[in-house]
Formats: sequence, structure tokens, C-alpha cells
Amino acid sequence: MKKLATIILFFAVWQVQANYFNEKVINDVSAPEAVLGFKVGDWHARHDQIQRYFEVVAAQSDRAQLEVIGKTHEQRPLLQLVVSSPENLANLEQIRLQHLAQVQGNARITADSPVVIWLGYSIHGNEASGANAALVLAHYLTASTNPEVQQWLKQAIILIQPSLNPDGNDRFASWVNMHRGKVAVTDPQHREHIEPWPNGRPNHYWFDLNRDWLLLQHPESQARLVQFHKWQPNIVGDYHEMGTNSTFFFQPGIPSRNYPLTPERNFELTKMMAGFHAQAFNQRGALYYTQESFDDFYIGKGSTYPDINGSVGILFEQASSRGHAQESINGVLAFADAIKNQFDASLSTIRGAVTNRQQLLTYQQAFFESAAQQARSDRAKGYILTESQDQSRLTDLLRLLAQHQITVYPLEQDWQYEQQQFKAGQSYYVPLQQAQYRLLKAAFSTDKSFNDNTFYDVSAWTLPYAYNIDFVQVNREPGRALAEQPWQWQPRAPQQTPEAEGYAYVLNWQDQQAPVMLHAMLAEGLVVRAALGDFTGTTTKGNRGFKAGAMVIPAGLQPHADWFFRLQKIQERFNLPIYTLTTGLNSRGSDLGSSNFTPVTLPQVLVVAGPGVNSTEAGEVWFNLERLAGVSPSMIEPDRLSRVNLNRYTHIIVPDGNYRSWSEADINRLRQWTMQGGILWGHKGGATLLAQAKLLQAAVWTADDMAELIPANELTYADKEALAGKRRIAGAIFNAELDLSHPLTFGLNRKDMPLFKNSNVLLQPSKAPFVNVAKYSAEPHLAGYTAAEYVPRIAEGAALVAHNLGRGRVIGMTDNPVFRGYFQGSSRLLVNALYLGHGFSANAEDEEDDE
Repeated sequence: MKKLATIILFFAVWQVQANYFNEKVINDVSAPEAVLGFKVGDWHARHDQIQRYFEVVAAQSDRAQLEVIGKTHEQRPLLQLVVSSPENLANLEQIRLQHLAQVQGNARITADSPVVIWLGYSIHGNEASGANAALVLAHYLTASTNPEVQQWLKQAIILIQPSLNPDGNDRFASWVNMHRGKVAVTDPQHREHIEPWPNGRPNHYWFDLNRDWLLLQHPESQARLVQFHKWQPNIVGDYHEMGTNSTFFFQPGIPSRNYPLTPERNFELTKMMAGFHAQAFNQRGALYYTQESFDDFYIGKGSTYPDINGSVGILFEQASSRGHAQESINGVLAFADAIKNQFDASLSTIRGAVTNRQQLLTYQQAFFESAAQQARSDRAKGYILTESQDQSRLTDLLRLLAQHQITVYPLEQDWQYEQQQFKAGQSYYVPLQQAQYRLLKAAFSTDKSFNDNTFYDVSAWTLPYAYNIDFVQVNREPGRALAEQPWQWQPRAPQQTPEAEGYAYVLNWQDQQAPVMLHAMLAEGLVVRAALGDFTGTTTKGNRGFKAGAMVIPAGLQPHADWFFRLQKIQERFNLPIYTLTTGLNSRGSDLGSSNFTPVTLPQVLVVAGPGVNSTEAGEVWFNLERLAGVSPSMIEPDRLSRVNLNRYTHIIVPDGNYRSWSEADINRLRQWTMQGGILWGHKGGATLLAQAKLLQAAVWTADDMAELIPANELTYADKEALAGKRRIAGAIFNAELDLSHPLTFGLNRKDMPLFKNSNVLLQPSKAPFVNVAKYSAEPHLAGYTAAEYVPRIAEGAALVAHNLGRGRVIGMTDNPVFRGYFQGSSRLLVNALYLGHGFSANAEDEEDDE
């Protein structure tokens, strides 16, 4: 009887909510069910179905225009539906340019100036109620005869991005649809509600796209940001889902956790908008809450990036059915219920924005006016970025800043500031006196102290640290040393083609693209040797010095008759310089026939990726290996380790995760494989596993060990959350000091290496010589929040240890070197392990040298 009652309740709710709105509509605009073949909420719409409906709406209605603004990794189109009155759409470009002029203070805000509203849905693919609500919203706005809607369209430009993560959406839709029965199974333990690994939340590479607004590592984010700055929306609705037993959340969030550079007026407008959301939910008696969870701190997520760019970003979180219907503490939650709430919150956003149109327009203009005033009163004038060796990595940072509309100027003359000399051609000035003052200050922030030390996400994201680019805040401008025109990306000038009939050829290892180019050489069958020390060789243009890590292609060792043609084609493709040596006799350092030029082989990489592994960090490894090392790795689930042929791999990477499923036999397989010559890498939880298994000869300070540094005695229950926040390292940046003579650091020219830490686990340094490749510096804390009690312990820790195990090597790292894809500086440590992992030999205390 209880099951029957649940089914009856489900269908009762379903029938009420599946209509979504009860108003007269223009019949010339098809309802979603007429195109999809089912009512919205009966099934989870795939992205191609969403696209088809939006195409139909745009073709049938003079209120909508559809744009494809980009494509995902899996080549699904990214959609943007522009909805407004026919008159506005006929003059859309003129309206856009006028709006931008108002934002910049170059035009007056008039009584009929439209407000620009951005509604973005389901950036997490398994938070599907938003994307499906976009279908209902598109129909309602284009077909409604309601006079209020007509007024909205006259006074607003509404940008609907129905699915910000189409690849994740389809991964999730396929899962829940394939498990949908004729009668919805509401049991939370039902397979439909338990997604497999990886779930539908992330994109193709398992990245959280809602953390990528600032970092812009993926095409979805890049396309989205172009539209954001093209339109400069006044208000941004960011639609998500949360746990099934929750209700509905809309901002304001926890007031003490707002980003300090966001103007107070922004939060006032957010609170004002909350009144419209509350009214919409009050009318139906739907439950909701505010100000008790979620912060507005990390500027790289969808509700906070707008805040630091002059918009008002608002986060919405709907309880998730995680399928078609699921039991909750509030009764059966149907997918249609969730869609209805997202739809109503979309309407309340539009209603509130149009009602307060003049306030939002005025605020946005004032935002940039006040930014200019703050910049003028700032003691600092700007920042100098400088990098002498790796122009690719520097260019990547400059391009990222340009995507955020941050202006940068090259130094055309050498310039000295205090005791530091900045070289022309290697240094760039980022002035604070520009429209993006607040975003620039936030992107370069090194703050360590905060009003509230509890963070929903990271507390530091300093862009120059992530790219390992030296930067200095300066209190005066470089003046005549500056170029007149801002930096703009241009392709690198073509490099001179290598000269024929050389004795050998050399590729420097400093540039970030060098490993990718090396991979192409090895894949083409070229024989390559890596220099284990600096040397000076004789080129066709005289003597030239080369740093350790330089890749040498000896002519006499090449097995293919057309090898030089292959080398030329690779050089043309990657456009890095290749130097021609005329002799193997070097004027300094080892000669080319020395064993100090070690063979480099094509890496065959296995990444452990599956249940138990942190999917985000496994995806970050996958993404960075392809982009920065040229390697597309094999990936296996942990429980398949005992069944795969490990002998085909040269490297095994164990990312963060728990590996409880591994037996002693599995560990022994890894040990035997390594002792036979494999290179075994683990970081964070992976390094802990290797240490506990005695594969990595390093002791570990565990999270429990760290927590003991912050006592919990004499605290009340009310202190519980504060204690948890203090004990957590919620994403901070620390400085490590590298052993630049070690092959794992070749190509890096600075002893200091910023590392991102969001784990309380630490490796203890080895007492054996030559094993500690990187140790945290004596004063390691660079940016972000970390309890003062933790910093001295971190200063004692080892960041990277590496040693022999039989004929193989084991490498362990405390932190994730490829965090969120944008920590390109520390990524080189992992890349070097692929190509130079056998370039060193160091015995841990209980290891004998088997070589």
C-alpha cells in the first residue's frame, strides 16, 4: 500500500507540474513536446534535442535569434538564444554597441535603455533541471500573449544559454534515460540515481566548468566568455542543483564570505532581487532559503565572475531528483518539480531585472567609474611580468589576460625598478589604471588574511604563480620604456629551417612546447639523446651554450633514410628553433658521445582512472599530458590492475584517490613492474598510497597528524564549523625550492616554484641524499588561507621526492602539479618525469643500486 501511495502521489505531482504555466500562447510557436515527442520532464532531453527545439523556436518566432557560439571537446554546438521584441532584434547590434557605450560611461542611460539579462543553465551536466527548464522558458517567452511578457521583451535583451556543458549533459541524460521504467522508481538506492564514474557533472576531460570562468582552459568557457564581454550583461542567473533532501537556494549567500573587491551595492541589488524570487515561490508555497550556505568568494565561478566584472551574478540551487523521481525528506521529488522551480526562478530574475532596470544599468556604469577612481588612488601602479626562457608559457598567460579584457604593454627598452632589471622583449607591464582594475587586482592577489576563513572553494588563484611567471608590483610606471600599443597575440615568427648535413641537431628544453615537439620526433622514429648537463657546442653560427635537458638528435644514429625530412616537417609544425652542430666535440661540458647524453624513448603512459580515483584530478592529468607532453595516455580502473598487461607501459601515474581495492598482490605487481624499469608516479592520495605500500621511501604527515596541530579542546558546538574551516587547507599557494641540477627540474630557470595545495597531507623529506627534488621554503606561504599552525610544518615538508627502485624509479609529490589545468608552471615536473625519468639515479635509505 505504501508503494502504491507513493506512485499515486508521484503522478499527482507530475500532472500538476508538467504544465509549467497556464497562459494563452501563440500557436504558431511549437511547444517543446511537439518537437521532442514527449513532455518536458518525462525524459531528460539530450543536447541534440535541445538544439533542435531552439532551432524550431528561432525559425518560428520573430522574438528569438539562435547563435552557435562555439563547440565542446566532443564537437557539440554551444547555443545562445537571444530573446527580445521584434523591434529590438531588428536593431540588435546597435543596441549592443549603445549598451557597451553606456557601460564605459561614453553614453547616457536613457529611459528606454534595455537591461541585458544572461541566463545560463546546467554548467554541471548532471544538474539537468536547468537545461530542461530552458526549453520551457524559450517557449514561454516566444509564445506568451501576457502583456507583462511583452513589456519584458521591449525593455530587455535576454540571453539564454540552455546547456553550458553539453558533453556532461548527454553523459547524464543517457544514464538516467536508460534506467527509466514505465513507473518511476523513487528508491534513492535505485541504479538510476547512482551515476557511474565519471558522472555527468564535468565536461569531456572531467573538469568542473564552473571553476573555469577565470582560468579558461576549455572551449566551453572560452566561447562563453567571448559572449559575456561582447554583451556585458547587467544580471547573470547561474542555475544549479544540490542534494535531493534540500529545497531551493538563491543568493544572498553567507554575507561574511563575499569577495572583498565586489562593491557593497552589488550585494544590495542581489538582496533586492531575492524579494522577487521569494514572491514567486511564496505564491506556490514552495520551500526555499538564503544566506546559510554557499559563498561569493572565488571569482572563477559563474555567480562571482560577473560580480567582479560589473554584473550582478546570482546563484540558484535546486534540490536534485538525480533522475526522474526520487524520495526525499520533503516527499517525492519529481524531475518536473525541479524544472518548474528553475523556470519560476528564471521568470523572477527577468521580472526583477526589468522592474529595476534603471538601477542595474546605473550600477554597472558606476562600477567602472569607481574602479577608475580606485585605480587612481591605489599606491601601486601596476605589475611587471617577466620570463626569459619560456615564451610559450608567458604567451599563454598574456593571452589569458587578454581574454579577460586586461590590457598589457610590452617593454621596448630595458627598465630598472629598485634593484631589479627588466629586459625588453622578456618583460610586460600590466597597468592598474584600466577598466578591469578590480578583476586585475583579484587575479594577481596574494592575500593571506580574510574576514571569514571558511571557504566553499579555493582561497587563492594568483595567475602569475600558476604559470610560474615572475611578477613584481611596481609603484611607478615604466614610462618611455613602454611600447605605445598594447600587446596582441601574434604567431611566432617562423624559425630558420635546420641546415642539412649537420653532425647533430639540438632542441632547447626550456619552452613549454618543447616536450610536445619531442614527442612528435620520437613518434616519427627519430633517435634522441637528453643532455644531463650544460654544454657548449659548435654550431654553424659559432659556439653556443645549451642548458641541461637539451634534446640532441645525432645524425649518425638515425635509422630512417628520410629522417632529416621528418625533422624539418616537425620543426615547421611547432616552430621552435633547432640548432645545427657541426661536431661532436664540445668546447665545454661532455662530448656528444658521452653517457651524459642519455637515450630518450617514446613514453607509453598508463593513468589509473576509475572508481576510487578523484575523477577531476585524473582528468587534469589526462588533459595536461595531451596538451603539454603530447601524450594521450591509456586509462584503467584501479580494480583492473591485476588483469592488464603492465609490460606495455613505461610510466604509471597514480592520481589522488583512495586505493582500498588494491590487494597486496596488486602492490607487488606495481613493485615488480617498477623494479624491471618502470617509472611510477603518485601525487596527493596516490603518493600516500605509494608511501604506505613502501614503494615510495618517504614518511607521511597525514591529515590527522596535521589536525593535531590545531587543538579542539574547550570548544563549544557552535565552534564546529569554524574549526573545520581552520583545519582545512582550502586551496592555497606555497613556494617550493627546486634542486635545479636534478633532471626532473630541467628546463626550469627559477629555483622557486609556486605549488597549489588543497590537501592536508605532507611528505616528510628523505634523509638520503639526492632524493628530495623539491622542498618547501622556510617561509612557504604565498597566497590564500592556511592556519598559522600549519605553515611551520609545511616548511618542513618535501614537495617532490624521487628515487630508484630496482631498475625503475618512484616519484611522489605532495600536491597536484596540474591543478585545474592552469598550473602550467608545476606541470613541467610531471612532464619531465615522462622524458627524463631515467635521467637520474638516487638511492633511498634502504635501496641498493641494482644498476
